[in-house]
Amino acid sequence: MSWGKRLALIAVVAFLAALAGTYAGRTIFAPERQSETELHALLHRELNLDAAQRAKIEAIEQRFATRRRALELEMRAANAHLAAAMQAEHGYGPEVTAAIDHTHMVMGQMQKETLEHLFAMRAVLRPDQAAMFDRTVTKALAPDNTPSDTR
Repeated sequence: MSWGKRLALIAVVAFLAALAGTYAGRTIFAPERQSETELHALLHRELNLDAAQRAKIEAIEQRFATRRRALELEMRAANAHLAAAMQAEHGYGPEVTAAIDHTHMVMGQMQKETLEHLFAMRAVLRPDQAAMFDRTVTKALAPDNTPSDTR
């Protein structure tokens, strides 16, 4: 195989890897949004929050929404950096590696801050409300596991 064909093949494989990475990132974040929807429904309909709890949770949600938007923008920038690195290197070089590491760092930060957000909301709840909240979070994160699972 000629050098030009090898380079073209490497570019195609790198492009497909970037697409797979983007897809994986979107798949990772999609369940969080579904979980948030379930949690919002639970918080606002089923937990019978008092006015003080509603106000505290609303403030927590607003702070996190702002932070989440910033992290989503950073994720887009990280993906753009990855695409540019792949275009420049046409292989798995140091710039691609750095871009992948940055993408993973942003994903990890999103997950950490999402959990901080959940724990902040949980801290506002009474024990009986927190138990319902915990069950909903567990179900959202591990839908196939039931309390009777012994795996």
